Amino acid sequence: MASGLYASRVMTSAPSNDLWQTTSNRLWKTLTPEDRNLAAAELVKDPTPLVKASVIAVVADARKMRAIAARKLPPEVQARIVATVRDPGEILASSLLVALHLGPRKPMLIAFLDALGLPHEDGVLKDEATDPIALDDLKKACAALGSESPAAIRVYLNTLWLQDSARWANAKDVPLGA
Repeated sequence: MASGLYASRVMTSAPSNDLWQTTSNRLWKTLTPEDRNLAAAELVKDPTPLVKASVIAVVADARKMRAIAARKLPPEVQARIVATVRDPGEILASSLLVALHLGPRKPMLIAFLDALGLPHEDGVLKDEATDPIALDDLKKACAALGSESPAAIRVYLNTLWLQDSARWANAKDVPLGA
C-alpha cells in the first residue's frame, strides 16, 4: 500500500517544481560550474564591504588560510575558489545568484522585466510592489526569452522567488522545458 501512495505522489508532482529550490544555498548547488564561475567572477567585483568580507571568509575557509592571505589573492583567483565552494552560506549564495543575473545574465533580466512591463533601472526594479505577478503574465514574459535555455530561465525565476516570494509566488508554476 505504501508503494501505491509513493507512486501516486511521484506521478502527480508538477514537472516545473522538480528543480525548484527553497533556499539560495540549495539553488547555488544546482548551478553548472560555468554558471558558478560567472556568478563568482561578477561578485568579486562588488566593492561593498560586507560582500568583500564574505568572499574573503569563504576563500580563507575553503583554502584553510588566514583571511589576510585570502585578501591578497587576485580577484580572479578568489572567484575561482568561491565558484568551487558547494555551501557558501545562505547570504553569500543569495548574493552570488543576484550577481549572476545583474552581471552576465542582465540582458535576459532586462528582456523579462520589459516583457512584464515592470519599471526598472538597468535591471533593478524601481517599485516595491507586493502584488503577485499573474501566472499568465509570467508565461508570456518567459516566452519572450526564446533564446534562453529553460534551465537559465528556471534559475532566474527561482532567484526572483527567493528574493520576494510574495510578488513572485506564481513563478514556480511556470511550465518550462527540461
